[in-house]
Amino acid sequence: MKKKYALLLALQSFEYEIHRLKAYSEECSDCYELLQLKLDALCSFMTSDESEALWGEWGDREEIRQHGELLRSASNQALCRLEKYQSCQVLEQKMNVSEYLSLLTSTVSQELKIFGMEAASRILFIGSGAFPVSALTMAQESGAEVFCLDTDEEAVALGRRVAEAAGLLAKLTFTSSYGAGMSFLDRATHVVIASLVGNKHELLRELKAAAGLETKIILRYGNGLKSIFNFPLELELSDEWEITPIIQNKRIYDTVMLQRKGARGLEATQL
Repeated sequence: MKKKYALLLALQSFEYEIHRLKAYSEECSDCYELLQLKLDALCSFMTSDESEALWGEWGDREEIRQHGELLRSASNQALCRLEKYQSCQVLEQKMNVSEYLSLLTSTVSQELKIFGMEAASRILFIGSGAFPVSALTMAQESGAEVFCLDTDEEAVALGRRVAEAAGLLAKLTFTSSYGAGMSFLDRATHVVIASLVGNKHELLRELKAAAGLETKIILRYGNGLKSIFNFPLELELSDEWEITPIIQNKRIYDTVMLQRKGARGLEATQL
């Protein structure tokens, strides 16, 4: 029973500290560094074997689940605020966007190959965020056209400006219009759904009806312990989709690739 309360305390402590650091950062921009460190600590906690064992034992308890959801809400709000700050840092030339993007080149290059993203690809990225590093890197590494959709208009405006600063605006489009995103879907070869997008069930239902048979849908999510940072995937998909799980070793989210029944699938792939 002691381990249950250790897990509960950890969740509560992360939630409280992230909330406070977000508030402090809005008063003093120097505190964004502290917020970044705390979010990094949360990611380390989330991917540790010890934490995974605790969650496996106690994660089905209602109070643990509730505090996990509260922590997810706090961390998502903080991350969105941090991304806007990082975008402003790039635009004020206090952060080198090219150096930042280069840190992701290895991982994203693997994903581009697995998902078949190339210069002729047309990618709809749902939930791209204010500092759309994944979308920027996809465009930079593959030369693909990337259409970024986010409901946060401030995030859309900042994302567009960062893409311009990176010299990638010719390859990226940014919008907060859901209708525009669905129009692009008609010719999309790939759809990427960010892990912080919450309405996965409704979204997948719409994509199943509207996406082409060969369109690959890359869904980022986090079940179990990873749900304290990512929205989970709680669907039985086997009757509707060809499923390719992408096994993530010590990654903060998991990924699955979906294609409509009848399209060519791939074997489970490990990164």
